[in-house]
Amino acid sequence: MDFNMKKLASDAGIFFTRAVQFTEEKFGQAEKTELDAHFENLLARADSTKNWTERILRQTEVLLQPNPSVRVEEFLYEKLDRKVPSRVTNGELLAQYMAEAASELGPTTPYGKTLIQVSEAEKRLGAAERDFIHAASISFLTPLRNFLEGDWKTISKERRLLQNRRLDLDACKARLKKAKAAEAKATLWNDEVDKAEQELRVAQTEFDRQAEVTRLLLEGISSTHVNHLRCLHEFVKSQATYYAQGYRHMLDLQKQLGSSQGTIFPGTFVGTTEPASPPLSSTSPTTAAATMPVVPTAAGLAPPGEAALCVEEVAPSASGTRKARVLYDYEAADSSELALLADELITVYSLPGMDPDWLIGERGNKKGKVPVTYLELLS
Repeated sequence: MDFNMKKLASDAGIFFTRAVQFTEEKFGQAEKTELDAHFENLLARADSTKNWTERILRQTEVLLQPNPSVRVEEFLYEKLDRKVPSRVTNGELLAQYMAEAASELGPTTPYGKTLIQVSEAEKRLGAAERDFIHAASISFLTPLRNFLEGDWKTISKERRLLQNRRLDLDACKARLKKAKAAEAKATLWNDEVDKAEQELRVAQTEFDRQAEVTRLLLEGISSTHVNHLRCLHEFVKSQATYYAQGYRHMLDLQKQLGSSQGTIFPGTFVGTTEPASPPLSSTSPTTAAATMPVVPTAAGLAPPGEAALCVEEVAPSASGTRKARVLYDYEAADSSELALLADELITVYSLPGMDPDWLIGERGNKKGKVPVTYLELLS
C-alpha cells in the first residue's frame, strides 16, 4: 500500500514538473530542446500521410456507399465484430422493380419486353458493382484502415513518449542551471549540482533512446507509401474492370434495343439516339468520347468500330444519307475519325455491320467515324 502511494505521488510529481515546463515554454519563460531539421521533416511527412490517408479513406467510403446511414450502420457492425448484412445494390433493386413492372403490365408487350431486357442489364450492372465494392474494400480500404488503427497509433504513442522525455530533459536542464547559479552564490553544496548533473545525464540518455525509436518508426512511413501505392494500383484495376463490364453490358443492351427499335417505331434511323444533354462524365465531352471506347479493350472487349476502316474508300449505303447538327465539340482520336465543332452541319450515314454507336460523317471532302451521341439527326 505504501509502495503504491509513493508511486502515485512520484507520478503526480513528474506530471506536475512536465506541466510546469510545458507552460513556461509556451510563455517563452523556459528553453526548449529543438529536434533537428531531418526529424522535423519526418514528423511533418508523417502528419501529412495520416491526414490525407484519413481523407482518402472517408471519401472512398462515400464513393462505395453514398448513403451515410448505411455507412454508420456498417461501421457499428464492424466495431461490434459482427457480419455486415448483405444488401442489394441500387442497380439490382431497379432491376427488380422493372421485372415486376413488366410482369404486371404485360411481358409480351413492346414496353414489357424492353423492361425485361433493361432489368436483366441492370441486374448484371448491380452484380458488377457488388464485385467492385468487395474488391475495393479488401484491396484498398482495409490497408488504409490498418495503417490508421495500427502503425499510426504506435507512432502516436512513441511521439507522446518522446514529448515527455523532452520535457523531462529540459526540466533537468533548468534545474541544473538554477543549481549552478545558486552554487555561484555559495547557497548550495556541490552535491546538489552533482545530483542535477546526474539527473540530466539520465534524462538525456532516455531522450536520445526514445528519439531513435521514434525516428525509425517515422522513417517507416516510406514503406507505408509503397504499400499504399500498391493498393492504389489494385483499386484502379478493380474500378477499370467495373467500368469496362458496365460499358459492355450497356453496349449489349443498346444493341438489343436497337435491333428491335425499327419494328416498334417504323422509319426510325436505326442505331441512333438524340441526347438532351452531354454524356455524363467528370471530364469534358471531348475527352469522354475520345477515351471511352478504349476502356473495354483492357478487359478483352473490342472498341467500337474495331474493324479496319479505310475512310477514303467508304461510300454512302443504299439507305441514303441524313443531315445532322453537331451538339458538342469532338476531337478525333485517330485518322479514321472526323473532328467535330459544335453547331456545324454534317452529312452522316451508316454502313452494314457498323457499330450502332458510330456513323460515317462527311464535311466537304473530309470523312470519318463520328459518335452518335454527339449528333442531333435532322429529318
